Amino acid sequence: MNSPVGETAIVIGSGFGGLAAALRLRAMGYGVEVWERGRSPGGRAAVFQKDGFTYDAGPTVITAPFLFDELFALFGEKREDHVEFLPVKPWYRMVDWNQKTFDYGGTEEEVRGEIAKFSPVDAEGYGKLLEHSRLLYDEGFTRLGAQPFHRFNTMLKCVPALLRLRGDRTVWQFVCRYLKDDSLRRFFSIQPLLVGGNPFNTSSLYSLIHYLEIKSAIWYPRGGTGQLVRSLVALAERHGVRFRYDRTVTEIEVQTGRVVALHAGEGVREPCRLVVANNDPPDVYRRLIAPIHRKKWTDRRLDRLHYSMGLFVLYFGTDRTYPDVAHHTILFSKRYRELLNDIFKDGKLAEDPSLYLHRPAATDPGMAPPGRDAFYVLAPVPNLKTAINWDVVGPRYAALILEQLEKRILPDLRGHVISQFFVTPRYFSDSLLSAQGSGFSIAPILTQSAWFRFHNKSEDVAGLYFVGAGVHPGAGLPGVVTSAKVVENILREEGEE
Repeated sequence: MNSPVGETAIVIGSGFGGLAAALRLRAMGYGVEVWERGRSPGGRAAVFQKDGFTYDAGPTVITAPFLFDELFALFGEKREDHVEFLPVKPWYRMVDWNQKTFDYGGTEEEVRGEIAKFSPVDAEGYGKLLEHSRLLYDEGFTRLGAQPFHRFNTMLKCVPALLRLRGDRTVWQFVCRYLKDDSLRRFFSIQPLLVGGNPFNTSSLYSLIHYLEIKSAIWYPRGGTGQLVRSLVALAERHGVRFRYDRTVTEIEVQTGRVVALHAGEGVREPCRLVVANNDPPDVYRRLIAPIHRKKWTDRRLDRLHYSMGLFVLYFGTDRTYPDVAHHTILFSKRYRELLNDIFKDGKLAEDPSLYLHRPAATDPGMAPPGRDAFYVLAPVPNLKTAINWDVVGPRYAALILEQLEKRILPDLRGHVISQFFVTPRYFSDSLLSAQGSGFSIAPILTQSAWFRFHNKSEDVAGLYFVGAGVHPGAGLPGVVTSAKVVENILREEGEE
């Protein structure tokens, strides 16, 4: 690959993966443009505003702040000069089906103390779980997180370590090996759900998330996740990255096997030989690249992939505050495996969903108007492979969720809600172009991880690269931001050839 000086790269999409890619490309010397189909940046991390309330649309957890520090450091700047990260504590408040609470997060000693309240015998098992999680972190995140996996021999070199660490086991099997209490097993096996996976078939490699949390803690940007997006955009613009909004890519033009131009609405054709796509890989291959140019990622193969669950997200504001409610609360249904089977296997919409409640004012009071509170509550649901009429079902499901919240954690809630709206898997499909309306692209099962996942370097089209939830190392902010580092490593390697 020739020197990037004078060469322009176009990044499709301005989610966290696209922003990280744009910054890394610019630091390498490329001219960079970001094409965003929306009117503002962020992708899944967009911001919604309604009736005087401001809501984070998607991510609410910063679990690897050093990844964002790195992006500012590329240009000799400090992240803390532009956006403040506030500590979240507890990280999550878990509430089991008997309304017994577990404050998850803090130091190892604090976690062990909470465990002892449920099951003293499991306090010892937790130490072994944490050590195993550390080993998974060292291998899966530190050593392999930014490692390109577009060559199969890279995967072969990893096999001995992955077998030694029992990556063939599921997250559920991993947790059950160390903890005996049923509630604790649930509390410590939900991490795959945060990246779109079912704990009962997701590789135990994803149990590294617990050590990542212990090592780096959990943070929240003052002003919301949207403030972090704005800070990254401003950083990029200060250093010459150009953003074009309301620009939906309609075709990646390919000639003799490589990218030559991007097409957008109203006759726009922009010559380009380097494209980094932050949008969902199935959408890129199916919608933007003609079948004649796709030898590997055919429609048939895309149809055979396993996609993550969908998400139903209800946003609401109240005319009172709930000061005793934590920043993050996870309310568990009495059913666990059966509920997950409903969502991932049988495509049934549960009447007893487990719920993830986000109350940012617990950490940053400025995230709600004075005397009021702003929330979002997320329920995992089947993706669009299941034909649910969300226009009909959505309002009823929102009412059911508010009823459950009022019963379990927010007294008299329905009498105090003054603003609400919701999004369904249809939003993820129509607005975010996510295949099957999945919340996290393809599911993080073992046969769709590392080399088996979409590659960061396209196998079909030269000059096309990918970042985001669908490619290595996977969904979640650490994975998405790290995917840009993977692309950087590939480009540097190619430049040395």
